[in-house]
Amino acid sequence: MENMSFQCHSMGEEVSLGPAFSQLKQEHVQLREQMELSLQLAQAIGEDDSISDWRDLLNVLREKAIQFQRQLYLHSKREDDFVFPAIAKYIGRETGPIAVMEYEHKLAKKNLESFITKAGQLNEPVNAEQAKEIAIFMIDCCTVLSDHFMKEEKVLFPMGERLLSDREKDDLEKMIQTV
Repeated sequence: MENMSFQCHSMGEEVSLGPAFSQLKQEHVQLREQMELSLQLAQAIGEDDSISDWRDLLNVLREKAIQFQRQLYLHSKREDDFVFPAIAKYIGRETGPIAVMEYEHKLAKKNLESFITKAGQLNEPVNAEQAKEIAIFMIDCCTVLSDHFMKEEKVLFPMGERLLSDREKDDLEKMIQTV
């Protein structure tokens, strides 16, 4: 995979991402595409006065959310199992960037799971207000992840490139391929 370069704003230097971090950044592109479609649909739920029962649209969004969840969980597993521990060896895990990244993973997953569960329990007609209360979980998931991806790309991945040795980056590349 080709190296990607971008400006690391926190350090003011150009950082070239190696294969492991480039792959994770590329996965963000695919996840963002799915998130954008889901977010647009979630934000539209409850907004059309001509719709009296929102179950069908919530089910459409639920199916998109389930597909998104599969890809997100594979991506986050790579980070949780390999990337975060590798960087945490240098900067710790209890506070700072790794603690924030892990918290955001949990928060995004909790919102996504809540949406999928609540949207899957609908047996009676759902009015606009109820539909919005359910859709907000998907909106919150997308909001958390949008900010989270930006932090990884602008701070964590460049930090990993600077901190990890070449061997550690090679090992990381091999490990993330196993997921």
